Amino acid sequence: MQYYKIKYLLKEDVSSLIDTTINVKGWVRTKRGNKNVAFIALNDGSIITNLQIVVDLAKFDDDLMRRITTGACIGIDGKLVKSQGAGQAVEVQAENIVIYGEADPETYPLQKKGHSMEFLREIAHLRPRTNTFGAVLRMRHEMAYAIHTFFHQKCFYYFHTPLITASYCEGVG
Repeated sequence: MQYYKIKYLLKEDVSSLIDTTINVKGWVRTKRGNKNVAFIALNDGSIITNLQIVVDLAKFDDDLMRRITTGACIGIDGKLVKSQGAGQAVEVQAENIVIYGEADPETYPLQKKGHSMEFLREIAHLRPRTNTFGAVLRMRHEMAYAIHTFFHQKCFYYFHTPLITASYCEGVG
């Protein structure tokens, strides 16, 4: 089964993949639904937009679905189809779900609501999962890549100079 990044599925022309079984992995942003169907917003950090996963609850165990909460890390095998709803071009109809890591909804700090920068300072290890920091990381990557590409095309070399010491000592600073 072919693994795809969410960025590829949402930004590229994926008409050749429609009605094929694919694999996606990421973190649950939100889960909503009713007693028949659940909708999971999945994000892998490759793009700010979430991929919608449609889960027919009759095909999955209730215990498995209870363990899928905001912040959980999951993998989905499913069929990529054109979306019936507005807002996205494609969605995945889940056929198999693997939970790689659970997130306790009582203690997991990131929820659907917006968070202040002061709050995010306290949870540095989860900051890249937020839209703001994810966008900043992607922009910094693109800018650094563009600079390196420019100088590489102009026949410059990129090298790391050796560091004798990374900190000042004995009052030199």
